[in-house]
Amino acid sequence: MGLLTDPSVGHGALTSIFVRHHNRFCIVMYIVSVVLFCMLAHYSLSSQTYFSENALLPGLVKGQLNDNTGSSFRDHFRELNAEAQHYETETPHAYLISKFKNLRLETYSHNFTLNYPLKKNTKYTGRNVYGILRAPRSASIESIVLSVPYRAPSSVFPSTLPGLAVMFQIAQFFRQQIYWAKDIIFLVTEHEQLGMQAWLEAYHGTSCGSPGVLDSGKLSGRAGAIQAAINLEIHSDKIDHIDIKLSGLNGQLPNLDLVNLAHRLCNKESVKHTFNNVDGGAIGRSKVNSYYTNLSTMMSMVMTQATGVPDGNHGLFHRFGIEAITLEGYEKEGRGIYSSVFQVGRVIEGMFRSLNNLLERFHQSFFFYLLPSTDRYVSIGLYMPCLVLLVGALFLKAFSTWIQHSSEHKSGDSSAQATIPERLNVGMVSVITLGSHVVGLILLPNLAPAYFTHFWNYIPTHRALLLGYGLLSITIVCLLPIIMNKCLNSFKSSNWVLLHVICLLELGIGLLCVSMHNFSLGYLTALVYVLPAVCIKSSQNRIIVKLLWLIVHPMCSLFWITAYITYTAYPELPISDFLTKVLEASGQWMVLSTIDNMIYGNWAFSVGVLLLLPVWTSFWCLMFLPTNVSQKLKAE
Repeated sequence: MGLLTDPSVGHGALTSIFVRHHNRFCIVMYIVSVVLFCMLAHYSLSSQTYFSENALLPGLVKGQLNDNTGSSFRDHFRELNAEAQHYETETPHAYLISKFKNLRLETYSHNFTLNYPLKKNTKYTGRNVYGILRAPRSASIESIVLSVPYRAPSSVFPSTLPGLAVMFQIAQFFRQQIYWAKDIIFLVTEHEQLGMQAWLEAYHGTSCGSPGVLDSGKLSGRAGAIQAAINLEIHSDKIDHIDIKLSGLNGQLPNLDLVNLAHRLCNKESVKHTFNNVDGGAIGRSKVNSYYTNLSTMMSMVMTQATGVPDGNHGLFHRFGIEAITLEGYEKEGRGIYSSVFQVGRVIEGMFRSLNNLLERFHQSFFFYLLPSTDRYVSIGLYMPCLVLLVGALFLKAFSTWIQHSSEHKSGDSSAQATIPERLNVGMVSVITLGSHVVGLILLPNLAPAYFTHFWNYIPTHRALLLGYGLLSITIVCLLPIIMNKCLNSFKSSNWVLLHVICLLELGIGLLCVSMHNFSLGYLTALVYVLPAVCIKSSQNRIIVKLLWLIVHPMCSLFWITAYITYTAYPELPISDFLTKVLEASGQWMVLSTIDNMIYGNWAFSVGVLLLLPVWTSFWCLMFLPTNVSQKLKAE
C-alpha cells in the first residue's frame, strides 16, 4: 500500500504526462504490439534454424533402408489391406500381435477403459499393441518410440495403413542392426489420442485427467526412459509431401532441434516437407509474397497452439518431458513427382540413428518459439514484448485510474490522502470479486457436468451441457448489476475505483501467467480484451462501451470465432442454416473442451471460466454503478 498512499506519487512531470494522456498511450501500445507482431514474420526479425545439439550428427547418417531387406513394403501393405477388410469398424489386434511376434519383438497388448464423464454407466474400451526391440548395446536405460494410430476403414480420417506398413518394414530392418544403444518401442494405438494418453499414463504410472475418468490399466512390459517419439500418419505409398506437426497439449512445443532434424533429413532424402502444409522455400517468390506466406504460416501456428489441442498423437508426450513430432504424409494426386515410402523410411531411419547418438535428454536449443517457415524461427525474446505491450497498457490504465482519483481527492481535501484507504469498503469489493470467481468455479468441468447429468438425464448430454452452461452463466452475470444497483447506493466512489483497478490488474497478471506457458492463447486473448478493458471507465460508460463489452463475453467470443470458421468452410449456406450450424458447433466445442479437460488435462476451458468469465463479470458490474456513485465520480 506504500505506492498507493505515498503523497509524492503522481507529482512528477513524466508521471503527470502519463496520467493525463494514459488512454492515448494505451491505444498506441496496442497498435505498436500488433504491428511488431506482424513484423516478426519478416526475414530481418527471424533467424535461420540451426542445431544446438551436435551429438545428433545428422550429417553423418546415410540411409540404408531399401526394398531388399526382408519382406517389402508392398507385402506388408497388401496383408494389412486384406486384414482390414474383415474389421470394418474394429482393430485387428490378433493380427498385429502375431505380426510383431513374427518380427521377433517382445510383444504386449494394453487394455484401457474410458468412463464417459458426462453420462453415468457409459464405458468405452480400447486396446493398444506394442513391441519392444531391446538394444544390444545397453541395459534398457533409455528408449525411443515409433507410433502409428490405427484407423479402421470406417474412420472419417485418412487411412494410416501405409504408415503401419512402413513401421513393419522399419522394425524388420532395425531388428537386423547391432548399433542400437536405446530400446525402440513400436506402438499401435487405438482410438487416436485416447489410446496414446492411456498408454503414456500406464507407462509412467500416473493419471493426468480427472480421477476415475480414464482407467489406463497396466503394462505387462516396458523399456527404458523415453527420450523422444516419432508419430507416423502416412496416407499413401505415393507421397506428395511430409507435413511436420509439433503443437502439443496446452500449447507445449518440442525442442526445436528435433524439428530441425526432421526438416534436415527430409532435405537430404529429397522429400518435400512443409510446416502447416506450407513449403518454406522462398525460391520463385517475391519478397512481398514471401513475407505474406511467412505471416500466414506463423498465424496458423498461433491459431493451432492457442486451442491447446494437440494436432497429433505426439502432442501428449510433451508433458512427460518427451520430445515428439508427427510426420504426416499426404497422398500425391494426379501425375508428377512424388516421394516413395522408401525415401520416407530413410528419413525415419536417419532420425532414429541420430537420436540413438544422444547421450542426454534434449536441453539445448529452444522450447519456446514461433515458426514462420520450415527453416526460420522467432525466439521468445522477440515475440514476448508484443504481449508485454498489451499487458503494460492494462497496468498503465490501472495506475493512472488510481492516481487520478487520489489527486482529485487531494485537491478537494488536504487530509484526504491519508484517509482514502480507510474509507474503502474492501469487504464489499471482495464480495463482488470473489462472487464472480465462484461462478467460474461452479462451471468447472469437475463440478457442473455431474449436476447437469444428474438433473438432465432425459435430455441428450450435449444439449444439457449447452443449456446448463449458457443459462447459468448468462443469468448470474446479468443479475449481478441489478442486485448491486438496489443495495449499494450508499457506498462511496472509492470502492468502485478500487474494483476497477483490481479488474485491470487481474486481467493483466492472468494474461502474463497464461502466456508463459501458451503464448498464443495469452496473446490472442489480450488482443480481444485489452482494448475494451482500457475503454471502460469507473463512471459514464456509454452504451457503445457496454455493447462492446457484451460482444466480448467469453461465450459470445466463442460464437463469433465459430461463425467465422463456419463461414469460411460453408459460404453457400443460407442464414438460417448458418446460424443453426454455428450454435451446434459452439455447443460441441464446449462439450469437447469439457471432455478434454477431464481426460487429458487441457486447461483452455478452465482459463475461460476461472479468468475470463470472472474478470468479464466484474467489469460488467462496474458499468452499472448506482446513480449516486456515478454522480459523485462525475463531481470529483
